[in-house]
Amino acid sequence: MNYTALGKRIREERLKLNLTQEQLAESIDVSNSYIGLIERGERSVTLETLVKIAKRLGVTVDYLLKESIELENDNFIDQLKQLLDGRNTNQKQMALDILKVMFSHLDEK
Repeated sequence: MNYTALGKRIREERLKLNLTQEQLAESIDVSNSYIGLIERGERSVTLETLVKIAKRLGVTVDYLLKESIELENDNFIDQLKQLLDGRNTNQKQMALDILKVMFSHLDEK
């Protein structure tokens, strides 16, 4: 787990909301010093606290952890399958068409 990257991302999101460490700490019922330690990557964080932080900052836990997670190709395919699950054929075709256009523009560069 990359606690430094996690702490940095938490700090960035907190600052986007113009929250002080004290305000964040108070809203999730932890101490100011604990938030400071988390943001500097000097302390680990429990799942419960991480979920509270993510909710308060209006982001997802996976967004906060993205530097700590190395995805393999199978993970991307699984995520695409989850996005398409429950969609009708027209919606699936639309998603495929969008991806084709996006990749054609990327390939031109």
